[in-house]
Amino acid sequence: MLKKLFGLAPQREIDGSYSPSPIALKLATKDTTDYTPVNYQAYKGKQSKILVVFTEQKNMPMANGNLFSTGNHPVETLLPMLHLQNAGFEFEIATPSGQPVVFEMWAFPEKDTHVKAIYQTHRAQFERPTDLSSLTGLSLPNADDYAAIFIPGGHGAMLGLPQDKNLSDLLHWAHNHNLFTISLCHGPAALLSTTLDNNPFLYNGYNMAVFPDSVDNITPMIGYLPGKMTWGLSAKLAQLGATVVNKKADNSVCVDRHLITGASPDAANELGKIAAETLLAALT
Repeated sequence: MLKKLFGLAPQREIDGSYSPSPIALKLATKDTTDYTPVNYQAYKGKQSKILVVFTEQKNMPMANGNLFSTGNHPVETLLPMLHLQNAGFEFEIATPSGQPVVFEMWAFPEKDTHVKAIYQTHRAQFERPTDLSSLTGLSLPNADDYAAIFIPGGHGAMLGLPQDKNLSDLLHWAHNHNLFTISLCHGPAALLSTTLDNNPFLYNGYNMAVFPDSVDNITPMIGYLPGKMTWGLSAKLAQLGATVVNKKADNSVCVDRHLITGASPDAANELGKIAAETLLAALT
């Protein structure tokens, strides 16, 4: 009762899941972003596509049985896309089974005109994405058409993507063709899929920026999460041989070989700039 009185209680949605408390939303979200447009020398070559892989799942079970209303974080998705679009790249939107992309719309920056514009531009693709399974097996894409795979953050990336064999195949495909993989916050959970079928972790020995478990462990106190997480992403990645370079949920970014990562929503703008500059330098 006191948590509700002081705005610390997670907010129950129609389907029984919980979105962050009013206090958590004030602390963790904003109406605008720190997006800074950059005048890139736009890429004109053949490798102009970026495959963006989203979760299609919304509700994450907590250790206490509560469901967190999650999905893909809009800022972590759309700021990098803005930079990559301005650098001359186009997007192919995909989810594991072709179901619509799920966003954490409670985190959408409603007063940010740049973010709203790119969201509307690609809204039809978000609603009718490519089925990831159509891009694997005998129909793996032509690597000459692609520059990167981008996996946005949001806790929803921990749902389904780590267990997706098709995504594993695509990450190995990208790695074997020296394509870039871009991700941030909880998005690197998708990298765990590379261990399926008893394969070694593809990113063993890599440095990466990831949302820290230490922050996930304390956010239930302010009602951001409606309970404790059932497992920790940064601990799991470290267990598999990755080195997490950040200790805070800050604007840290990291480039290690063909892997580009960022720590949190605060890193979305910087990740977009680094990703655009890195891809342009490698392809031109």
